[in-house]
Amino acid sequence: MSLYAIGDLHLSFAADKPMDVFGPAWENHVEKLREGFSTLGEEDVCVLCGDISWGMDLPGVREDFRFIDGLPGRKIILKGNHDLWWTSMTKMTAFLEENGFSTISFLHNNAWPYGENAAICGTRGWFYEESRGENHDKKMIAREVLRLEASLKAAGDREKYVFLHYPPKYGNYLCPEILELLRTYDVKTCCSGHLHAESLRWAFNGWYEHTRHLCVSGDGIGFRPCKIL
Repeated sequence: MSLYAIGDLHLSFAADKPMDVFGPAWENHVEKLREGFSTLGEEDVCVLCGDISWGMDLPGVREDFRFIDGLPGRKIILKGNHDLWWTSMTKMTAFLEENGFSTISFLHNNAWPYGENAAICGTRGWFYEESRGENHDKKMIAREVLRLEASLKAAGDREKYVFLHYPPKYGNYLCPEILELLRTYDVKTCCSGHLHAESLRWAFNGWYEHTRHLCVSGDGIGFRPCKIL
């Protein structure tokens, strides 16, 4: 059993949102995803780091989820800034059950065991692009910190692997509240997405303090899931 991650699938089977308008890397990106996942085994786990579908509600993402469910391995999904279909865990879990999507789970205020000694943790995170004034920013980052800490606490004594949508370090930008949690809970690896095209130039891949950071945006890794473990 191996652990993988990839972000920003930006699927649109039921929405008129062709991604090739964002550059040649996105041409036939669904086929690239299918090929990229073909190396995974059914026992492998892949975390999808947000921006899954352009659908606006759960019915609107059904065909996108059907595609995801048909890919090899177990998929664990967290929220991205474009996932406007995201709703309560109760409704999303019922949606999976009603449609028979048996290989998909959600990461939201929880943690998923991986093997005997590790756990998958995460949340959307926060990024400077979302800044809308000091009071709004404080409220939103506090919410994301609470969600990430709830996830980390749910992992107990297991070694913690964190998955975010927004990168906590990007160029000269730092999100100190998120980085503090990574330090406090001794997180060894943190994967994030969100970045595309020219912004990938400033993606941080490497060690910051005691955490290894990886950018796993789909177009940044050729739409092939990045192996973490």
